[in-house]
Amino acid sequence: MAKLPVITVGGKGSSLSSSSVYAIAEGLAKLRIDSSVLNRFASSSSPLNAHNLVSFLPSLPTVVESRASLVVLLSKLLSLAGSPNIRSDLPVRIARTLNSPGLELGSLDLTEEEALALEELKLSSAVCAICALLDHQSATLSTFSDAVAAISCEALKADITAFNSMDSGDGYASKEVIAVASDLKVLLNGSKLVGKLKIGAVSGIPQIHAKLREQVKSVHSTTRTVLNSGGEVGSPWTVGTALLSVALALYHLGDRSLSRAKMIVDEVGSEDLRSSLVALFEKKCPSSESLRSGYNLVSQLGSEAEENYDKFACEVNVLMGIVWKIVTWEALMAFVALEGAELNKSEGSEVNGGGNMKVDKKSEKKKKKVVLGKGTGVVVQLIKDRLQGKGGNAVDSLGLLVNWADEFLLFFDLKNPEFDCFLSKVKEIVESNESRRLPKIAKGTRDFSKEQMAVREKAFSIIVGVFQRHGATALDTPVFELRETLMGKYGEDSKLIYDLADQGGELLSLRYDLTVPFARYVAMNGITSYRRYQIAKVYRRDNPSKGRYREFYQCDFDIAGQFEKMGPDFEVIKILTELLDELNIGDYEIKLNHRKLLDGMFEICGVPPEKFRTICSSIDKLDKQSFEQIKNEMVEEKGLSVETADKIGAFVKERGHPLELLSKLKQEGSKFLENSLSVDALNDLAILFNALEKSKCIGKVAFDLSLARGLDYYTGVIFEAVFKGGAQVGSIASGGRYDNLIGMFGTKQVPAVGISLGIERVFNIMEQLNKDQNQRTRATKTEVLVSIFGDDLGRAAELSSELWAEKVNAEFLVNKRGTKHFDRAKESRIPWMIIEGERERNDKTLRLKDMEAAEEITISRDRIVEEVQKRLGSS
Repeated sequence: MAKLPVITVGGKGSSLSSSSVYAIAEGLAKLRIDSSVLNRFASSSSPLNAHNLVSFLPSLPTVVESRASLVVLLSKLLSLAGSPNIRSDLPVRIARTLNSPGLELGSLDLTEEEALALEELKLSSAVCAICALLDHQSATLSTFSDAVAAISCEALKADITAFNSMDSGDGYASKEVIAVASDLKVLLNGSKLVGKLKIGAVSGIPQIHAKLREQVKSVHSTTRTVLNSGGEVGSPWTVGTALLSVALALYHLGDRSLSRAKMIVDEVGSEDLRSSLVALFEKKCPSSESLRSGYNLVSQLGSEAEENYDKFACEVNVLMGIVWKIVTWEALMAFVALEGAELNKSEGSEVNGGGNMKVDKKSEKKKKKVVLGKGTGVVVQLIKDRLQGKGGNAVDSLGLLVNWADEFLLFFDLKNPEFDCFLSKVKEIVESNESRRLPKIAKGTRDFSKEQMAVREKAFSIIVGVFQRHGATALDTPVFELRETLMGKYGEDSKLIYDLADQGGELLSLRYDLTVPFARYVAMNGITSYRRYQIAKVYRRDNPSKGRYREFYQCDFDIAGQFEKMGPDFEVIKILTELLDELNIGDYEIKLNHRKLLDGMFEICGVPPEKFRTICSSIDKLDKQSFEQIKNEMVEEKGLSVETADKIGAFVKERGHPLELLSKLKQEGSKFLENSLSVDALNDLAILFNALEKSKCIGKVAFDLSLARGLDYYTGVIFEAVFKGGAQVGSIASGGRYDNLIGMFGTKQVPAVGISLGIERVFNIMEQLNKDQNQRTRATKTEVLVSIFGDDLGRAAELSSELWAEKVNAEFLVNKRGTKHFDRAKESRIPWMIIEGERERNDKTLRLKDMEAAEEITISRDRIVEEVQKRLGSS
């Protein structure tokens, strides 16, 4: 028998860990008291009275829990070393008991102080001990359940693509959810079984297992504190909350594990074998009723934890045992589904004396190889190694299965050293895997896959087409500007500008938008009339959220120069409707207002002129916050009176059809008619709305007095497009008139108006629409795959070059295995294949295969390019 490790307690600076409590309680380690502590206990001359030491232990359901309680009690007694009339005899007796099997404390003569200390520490030691056991078990269960869930994914042939979308890059995803998904992907890397069926009990694994991880950390922190806090146990609220949260996480994990196990049972083996398996599962695996009852009892006692500390903690430990057993049964079901071919063969076969099936070698060779993940393959092999020769005297499949079940419960026992090796191997797989060392993407940014790039390029093509239809030419400007160029143009949003480190004397910043660089370019080059478009990335030091990134594309169209009144304003809004219609994203609305109308409204309400811009920034948040929140900001932070804020509130509620609301605002008695700024704005809007009506796009526009657009440079019409479909993405485009911005960079004022489309949000909508309509995006434009069966690259080069010379989009593949060629064509959705095998080479022919129609013809080698062109021209 291997020599047990020794754990020393009571030394200077030492602390007691949950794993140490568990090891000593289970008899997996010996305990030693540091001699320096024993020397600090003094002999006593106080009267001694005989006591049964067991009476100082709380009544706990199991010997292990009682021994764990005794470990903690000893640790707390050692913290009292040096106290009057507490002798070394007591801790020595406890240590001797813990180093022996069972719990034989016997009687001991105690001083009054010793008896009092034991009585005071009795409850706290019990609660601390159970916390320690739960801490150790829950940390282990977290790793164990991840490995079992991974092989269940393969047993169920489940779709695990949901694991890829846990980290959206917006900074809001749970770190633990991302970590669980990452670990599962590592374990399942390379698996050919996953990816077929969407199963809720699988797609939710990262969230459920992450919750347990979070609670494991919480209970670990609480336990570490109470284990090493002398005679204190911590507040009832702290301990109760930690254990109750663990219980809830355990319940959800057990419930999902049980669901997957039941699903796997339904998929296993023949009908007779399945019936046997169901009977065994229902007999030995804890039911959902027992799981629910266990959690309900914990919840009930949790509400009374202050009076029932020890009982409450014990019931959480019982729930842990139920969940552990369920996860073990899930592991068995998954293993039988993946590797239980012997059980199927045993119907009509014989089992040898070692419990292993005698399998016919010929049939074994014919068996199709199952490709497991690189991690799950190791997990399954470890289980197979354990089960080898463990069939006992089983004579049929049911007997073998019963023996396997018993072996699983023994193997996945926390006390089993083999299980410790199993866990270490799982951790090694997860932690040493190469993907752990790969770089991570910065928050607020994203990568675009080949399918996503195809969607984006299509969108860009539509956008450029609309811009060019209206006479615009392309412009490109540097990704960074002098800091002085950008500052003072964006109001309160200036704090979102990315500043760069000083590079040789120039203070530089990444561009915040494309409008200010455009204005700088126009002024710098003395341009007085310009229609330009630009599609480029901009950067904002914002808090990432859904649809909000730190790096994203803007698609801008601007008209600078002197033109007919409101003509450019009409055209950019018309362009915006064309863009959104042709992108075919669904229903949208363009909210429109006028900056002069806003300024007039502020004057009417009594807002000081120096506060116009800052109040604009507040009003601009009305699409995200309630007016009460905005009112509080305007009054408490920006110094407006409550009366002024309420007047603004009455105005910003006005919203409606452009012509109808304009008519209302121009009615006799309207306060807007008494303000010169408002009158100018209403006259501009009358011209604009008439043009929009004539162009039949006014139905997409809503006149909304709450629209403010917080940027400082706007001087006239402002507008914002919002998507009205299911996806919540916020604003998808915006713009307005900025007559003074260009003049800020030069001596000449050049009026301008423009729009900016946020392609990331539009792209999110397009992606969701494709998903809802079950549409697959074809990433490549390849029309023909040249398939050379063999290893002759020259033949592929010759034929492909002939196709490329005729501007045919083609790829080539040289491989001896035919499945590689057909898989490549199917995966890339290439419509045509040109196939050359050995027979075609000898006959100087080629096969031309229509992949969609699943038809092919044989053509002479010298006519293939002509035939391909003809087919492509007619398709």
